Amino acid sequence: MAMGLPRAGLFVFGVLVSAFRLAHSSTDNNSSKVRAVNLGGWLVVEGWIKPSLFDGIPNRDMLDGTQVQLKSVGLQKYVSAGDGGGGNVTVDRDAASSWETFKFRCFNGQFLTASDGDVISATADSPGDPETFYIERNNTLLHIKLLNGSYLQVTDNNQLTSNYPSQPGWDDAMATFEMTIVANNLHGDYQLANGYGPEKAKSVFEEHRKNFVSGSDFSFISQNGINAVRIPVGWWIAYDPDPPAPFIGGSLNALDRAFHWAQIYGLKCIIDLHTAPGSQNGMEHSASRDGSVDWPSEANIQKTLDVINFLAQRYADNPCLLGIELLNEPSAAAVPLDTLVSYYKTGYQIVRSYSDTAYVIFCQRIGNADPMELYQAYLGATNTVVDLHYYNLFDPYFEKLNATENIQFIYKNRLPQVQSLNRANGPLVFIGEWVNEWNVTNASQVQYQLFGNAQLEVYGEASFGWSYWTVKCNSVHWDYEWNIRNRYLLGKMLILPLLCCCFQHPIFF
Repeated sequence: MAMGLPRAGLFVFGVLVSAFRLAHSSTDNNSSKVRAVNLGGWLVVEGWIKPSLFDGIPNRDMLDGTQVQLKSVGLQKYVSAGDGGGGNVTVDRDAASSWETFKFRCFNGQFLTASDGDVISATADSPGDPETFYIERNNTLLHIKLLNGSYLQVTDNNQLTSNYPSQPGWDDAMATFEMTIVANNLHGDYQLANGYGPEKAKSVFEEHRKNFVSGSDFSFISQNGINAVRIPVGWWIAYDPDPPAPFIGGSLNALDRAFHWAQIYGLKCIIDLHTAPGSQNGMEHSASRDGSVDWPSEANIQKTLDVINFLAQRYADNPCLLGIELLNEPSAAAVPLDTLVSYYKTGYQIVRSYSDTAYVIFCQRIGNADPMELYQAYLGATNTVVDLHYYNLFDPYFEKLNATENIQFIYKNRLPQVQSLNRANGPLVFIGEWVNEWNVTNASQVQYQLFGNAQLEVYGEASFGWSYWTVKCNSVHWDYEWNIRNRYLLGKMLILPLLCCCFQHPIFF
């Protein structure tokens, strides 16, 4: 009996001892597994990771992809693309819903265009000069101008036309629109670069890439339980130093620096193609222009394979390369399985043409897709890995769970899946993203430690290993370095017993 210790103290000590013993007893199987951290928000921007990047953008509430509703001041009706697009735009709705919500692209994906005389329609599949509009803004009031200088106006018969005869004033009701911002959720590379414009964006990206991750970070993580880094990169890296607009060059040089630091501090590198041309999931971390998913096209897939070829050719002989992840988080709703499998198989062959040993990593589709679908596809013969992303977030189910229930979910739901996939005939299992954060409000440090330890124990069972998201973050519980320094994640205590024998029974290195 432990005298003087509260019951919670006994429980915490018991959990830590149990986990420590597990680490010792599993050394033979786990000694060389990947214990990585993601370098998120560095070479692929995610605004929530470092919000201050966007502070200097004028009108930053109207970045690319912002969803707006426009109401004619003159008619007091909403602008609408009937059936979600495909015909003329009208100004005849008393209330706004999806058909009345625009990113200057409609619900069905068409762009607003002035290509058919004076009448504005929602019929363009891709943007050009007739689909480009200037916004003149007075708080929530707007004038909308074409490249040729013409202004949009509404007509008495509820049409939207581009033939207002002069520059309107704010009292010219038929050419003035009241704007309601519905959503402004995208804060990625596209928004950052386009928001600042090419000259200012270049200096912002240079400063960020130089200072957000440095050699000192590699030194710190190498001393605190980490043996690899997963490095998200954008598809435009293959076009450095002059990528297609609006993207900004320089990420290739930063990736080269990462490999240099990895060699100094004894770390391995996983290159993760986090974004694909056209976006594979419509999210900011795929550098989506406006939330659309345009990747599954023959042209975009071929361009993506060219990027894989570039990365494999450049880094295949680098001793720090551990693997190449062919695509991060393709959407199950927008990317058909057969399309993805074909891409993965071709990408595997490309990597193999440069390296027999680099791991080729296939990320599962997000949106409730069963990862077993990738095991059944026979994607490659040797050194293949399936990447799963585990978060007790982003789903209403987790909003109701308390601390104990979250921890139980890790053991009761995640552990059986990891063990089942470990037994499957095919790729190794990689928990490529996870985090010591949840929806539990006012959780204590001890509760965070228990949650983190549960994940370390369960994800440590994965046959390839795991990678924490992310190295640094404005939201501190997502920040690996903060968690270690403040002892919210007791990674060093749990992992060092695994690493001390790292090279006695090498599996991957």
